Amino acid sequence: MSSTLRIVNGKVYDPANDIDGQVRDVCILDGKIVDSVPEDAPTIDAHGMVVMPGGVDIHCHIAGSKVNLARKFQPEDHRYDPHPGTEYTRSGSGGVVPSTFATGYRYATMGYTTAMEAAVPPLSARHVLEELEDTPIIDKGYYVLMGNNSMLHQLLEKGRMEEFREAVAWWVKATKAYTIKLVNPGADEMWKGKKNANITALDQKIHAFDLTPRKVIKALIDVANDLGLPHPAHIHCNNLGHSGNYETTLETMRTAEGRRVHITHIQFHSYGGEVGKNPVSAARAISDFVNDNPNISADVGQVMFGKSVSMTADAPLAWMLRHVKERKWINADTECESGCGIIPFEYQQHVYTHTLQWAIGLELFLMAKDPWRMVLSTDHPNGGSFLNYPRLIRLLMDRDFRNQEATRVNQKAIGKTSLPDLTREYSMQEIAIVTRAGPARLLGLKNKGHLGVGADADITIYDEMDNKEEMFNAARFVIKDGHLFIKNHEFCADHSGRIFHIAPEYDKSIENEIRSFFDDYYSVQFDNYPVSDTHVHNTEVIANIPVT
Repeated sequence: MSSTLRIVNGKVYDPANDIDGQVRDVCILDGKIVDSVPEDAPTIDAHGMVVMPGGVDIHCHIAGSKVNLARKFQPEDHRYDPHPGTEYTRSGSGGVVPSTFATGYRYATMGYTTAMEAAVPPLSARHVLEELEDTPIIDKGYYVLMGNNSMLHQLLEKGRMEEFREAVAWWVKATKAYTIKLVNPGADEMWKGKKNANITALDQKIHAFDLTPRKVIKALIDVANDLGLPHPAHIHCNNLGHSGNYETTLETMRTAEGRRVHITHIQFHSYGGEVGKNPVSAARAISDFVNDNPNISADVGQVMFGKSVSMTADAPLAWMLRHVKERKWINADTECESGCGIIPFEYQQHVYTHTLQWAIGLELFLMAKDPWRMVLSTDHPNGGSFLNYPRLIRLLMDRDFRNQEATRVNQKAIGKTSLPDLTREYSMQEIAIVTRAGPARLLGLKNKGHLGVGADADITIYDEMDNKEEMFNAARFVIKDGHLFIKNHEFCADHSGRIFHIAPEYDKSIENEIRSFFDDYYSVQFDNYPVSDTHVHNTEVIANIPVT
């Protein structure tokens, strides 16, 4: 269906094209941004409004068995937050972990048009793709878990690097994933082999393998770069949440040896102090390293006070957290591929550790010299719901508000950070970078996150307000693929969105090796494992980045 539209008189923020608040027209034809449209084209007068590309969430948890378990854990969270069905939208339930329908609609209400599910065991690929297909309006994709894959460990242990590379490429293509994800590499083997065991150092031996996390991390970083994946290896570092873990994070980044790598929810990996004692902020050390190494990118994983859910493939972490919040929890393994832990949680202002986490995330944002490489996330729902993004934006843009909020939290924790000394306020252009242009660039989505000619016509129009939380909470107009579906804050259409994945080439002979491993260790037959092209609809293959 064709679409023609002109947006006039709005202040346009498009960092990728160096447009910083200029009043100019944005023209749309057939779902793309174009130079011009006919004079009689329909028009939106955006006077007094801000025009930006649609938001892009680089890291969230919105689909899969872990998400459904989290939904089931919290019926009370959904009961009081229904999403009504209308002429244009389907009904759903909200809360910290909304239903598929509510997820798409609530992202769209805030002006987000793309979101990436951040951790999926390959065995769960079909389920996840079906849920993503069921999530309306937004485009989406997912990252497939590779850091605790037993067959890959076997190949790496034996030094069979060529077969290792081909197996990774097969797994990514077979599951229709977007890139590879590492979560606490090697630690699930520790979990399976000895209760309450964990990886605490990169050169620690992985249980049952003559292998270390460092070797796993280095190999998967190299494969992601050599395959030219549009987004590099997406790493949840070892030792998450422990005092002193910033040293593990620095070692992980050094292991990249100058090659592209993305460190996710880096706030949870930026703690100084001694194990067994309260953490302190090590944000300065982490920020300095990222600032000085352009191959490193990160999303913050900002903690926001209130309800959250710890939802992670880091099984040992969930086992540890059950002592902190032993109300309801679950921990499980996924065959030879991953672990999983889920615990409903609440961050509280008076708690030392929760305040420290909140402050460290803000430090990382405010210390970042290059906002293109330190982008916005809450690790939804781990650090808090994505619905907290407008409040987080206000904290970054409004120093007085931030200082006021800092007086309401645990002051002992604030004293262990440099937050009171940081006076920076993000500009509208920088917000457009960390919520749109930056994530799109880091994902290799060349048609997202900007308003240049040829870009996807994913556009958000906000009423310009002094209160940035109120401003970013609900967009006035949202356009997806050139079609207007939110008009004057109300849904006026529906949209399905696309699923992005990649399809790297591989040597077909690796399938024989993988088939043999499946025969020995898996409960599913090899031939039933790959996701066929007919299983999902409205997908788009994103091209690899040529290796240089």
